[in-house]
Amino acid sequence: MARQDISIRTEDGTAKAGLFRPSGQPAAGVILYMDAFGPRPALDTMAERLAGEGYLVLVPDLFYRFGDYGPLDAKTAFSEEPTRSALRNMIEGTSQDMTRRDSGAFIAALTEAGATGRIGTVGYCMGGSRAIHAAAAYPERIAAAASFHGGRLASDAPDSPHRHVSTIKGRVYVGSAGVDGSFPPEQSALLAEALRRAEIDHIIENYVGMAHGWAVSDHGVYDERGAERHWKRLLTFFDETLR
Repeated sequence: MARQDISIRTEDGTAKAGLFRPSGQPAAGVILYMDAFGPRPALDTMAERLAGEGYLVLVPDLFYRFGDYGPLDAKTAFSEEPTRSALRNMIEGTSQDMTRRDSGAFIAALTEAGATGRIGTVGYCMGGSRAIHAAAAYPERIAAAASFHGGRLASDAPDSPHRHVSTIKGRVYVGSAGVDGSFPPEQSALLAEALRRAEIDHIIENYVGMAHGWAVSDHGVYDERGAERHWKRLLTFFDETLR
């Protein structure tokens, strides 16, 4: 599937994004929220796979407010300077509220591109929380939200996803790494309780033996077997909810 580069006007500027079309039309839309290392070939490959399954996929750059940056190497960006400091600055400078507001423009871009019906979201690492927040902010459009090795999904922060799930009208899937300091068991329990109280159809699954980042191919901890398991879960989740 060929990538089409587009620009999306948001409240704060212009976000670049990749758009991946399936071979047939019309199609349900999916927003793929990036991990901390930004849009790059590894995420393009994932979007292409989703498009190959019949979805119209958008991969927006969540760090667009910082202008040109990168490319970032997922294996070394957090271990070497100056990329470590720059990356942390971009992560800390891109709030949940920013991405939540941006998501309205992302949905509009998918609709303009021909997406039909309700939309799915999927996010990795920092994108996992964004996928859930988007479902809470746009419940009439987003029917399925998936997070894989998402961090801080039930933290003490006021913008923690678990504090905002009550408005979600769709389904939620969370795939957590076996041992992940950014989403420890106590956070998993808090998120599960929040989703249960909100009466949201949800699954929280622990990928035992997988490390944070296992599902994305250019991570140092990428695990092919675990990644294929993630694909099976994600495609079933979307097929059941968006078709």
